[in-house]
Amino acid sequence: MARIFITGSADGLGHLTAETLLGDGHEVITHVRGEARRSAVGSLVDRGAEVVVGDLASVEETRGIADQVNALGTVDAVIHNAGVYTGAAVIPVNVVAPYLLTALIDRPARLVYLSSGLSRGGRADLSRIDWSAGSGYGDSKLCVTTLAFAVARLWPEVLSNAVNPGWVPTKMGGAGAPDDLTLGHRTQEWLATSNDPDARTSGAYWFHQAREEPHPAANDEAFQDDLLASLADYTGTPLR
Repeated sequence: MARIFITGSADGLGHLTAETLLGDGHEVITHVRGEARRSAVGSLVDRGAEVVVGDLASVEETRGIADQVNALGTVDAVIHNAGVYTGAAVIPVNVVAPYLLTALIDRPARLVYLSSGLSRGGRADLSRIDWSAGSGYGDSKLCVTTLAFAVARLWPEVLSNAVNPGWVPTKMGGAGAPDDLTLGHRTQEWLATSNDPDARTSGAYWFHQAREEPHPAANDEAFQDDLLASLADYTGTPLR
């Protein structure tokens, strides 16, 4: 059985992913933004999950989350599930935090980054992005998809993939979202744990366990390198 860390586990896809993985016998480390949210994962803790706490909108708190995870021992996979759609935290939560956690958590065997179909409308222009502030959601999801592919290229021993979960009826997606909620978390569970040969590949963009074509910039090695260099400069933490 695998040991998996899931960001943003208090509700939505992250909570559902944790429930499923626990039910399958895996060990799970959940994450909540602050102590006031700890009760949101109480049912998961009752089933054996562990909890780390910290606000992904803060660089320093994100460093603390990485320290907490490392203190709990090596993980087999990290699912970068947490995300926000609007507001000042879009870039910090959706891009900076996954980058920092990737750089700081002891390297796992598998990494899964939640993207979005809106990544295809993202702009491959880093000059438009302020890493400390809000920006376009599509831009943020193009960046995190690019991060997944850069890691796949630079760390060939790690399986690193991006997932479009679809427009599903969560708090973010809204009650009227048309896609299947169960399918919205199945792919990331599969990529994090399965020995299926397809799940043991790297550098792909997935939707409902099928490969799709990402924004072309995500596979552009020059854009990948520029993204990593910009994030390393902003955070003071290079990806090694």
